[in-house]
Amino acid sequence: MINENQIVPYQTSELPVEEGPWLVFAPHADDESFGMGGTLAKAVDKGIKVELVIMTDGALGGQSNDLQNVRKEEALKAAGFLGLEKPVFLDNKDRGLKLDENTVAQAAYEIERVKPAAVFFPGVFELHPDHRATALIVWRAMKNVGNSEVLPVAVAYEVLVQSPINRLIDITPYIDKKKEVMAIYESQLAETSYMDIVLTANKLRTVTLQPLTSAAEGFYCFELEDLKSELVDVVKKIISRYLNE
Repeated sequence: MINENQIVPYQTSELPVEEGPWLVFAPHADDESFGMGGTLAKAVDKGIKVELVIMTDGALGGQSNDLQNVRKEEALKAAGFLGLEKPVFLDNKDRGLKLDENTVAQAAYEIERVKPAAVFFPGVFELHPDHRATALIVWRAMKNVGNSEVLPVAVAYEVLVQSPINRLIDITPYIDKKKEVMAIYESQLAETSYMDIVLTANKLRTVTLQPLTSAAEGFYCFELEDLKSELVDVVKKIISRYLNE
């Protein structure tokens, strides 16, 4: 069997991708901050422009009668706090996100508009169906715009579930800022103890790192060659390594 260091990094990278701009697709308002808030803060500090697209209206993420507007306001505040561009809200139905012609066209439009150096989406092992659907939609959109002169790097980020990774970003200096941006999403923290869950996940990602790293975020940077295949086939190839002798 392959060793641990052939599965997960034993050192950190400065950023998943050094060039910008970045285009981040979040299934719901909050996923960008819970998943990669520390890395986003770090990227902005390094002068990288970050655009944010929120795929769904988030209407089923709580009990408030005005939840859609509440979550939009939270997302606008969080983006401003992190220094991101004003979010784009696609307003697809919460828990109804599907890989279809319309959603792929929405994502492709944003990719062509931003012309990013890197496109971020949730890992496919996430529990929420909208998270997994976002990965498939964005991947298909990237394939559809694959004839452009400069192809962006496809990058998967973790929200609430660990996925295969090949980059670890030390967010120790940014963990307080991540806590602050997560706290903006009051509507979601009132539903579940996401703060504790996320901070535990960020601590767990330091298991292969030096003791001075107290928090890290994990990413998987795909090869440009991977975009020639369907995402499910690429993921099957990645996870097969875990059991190869």
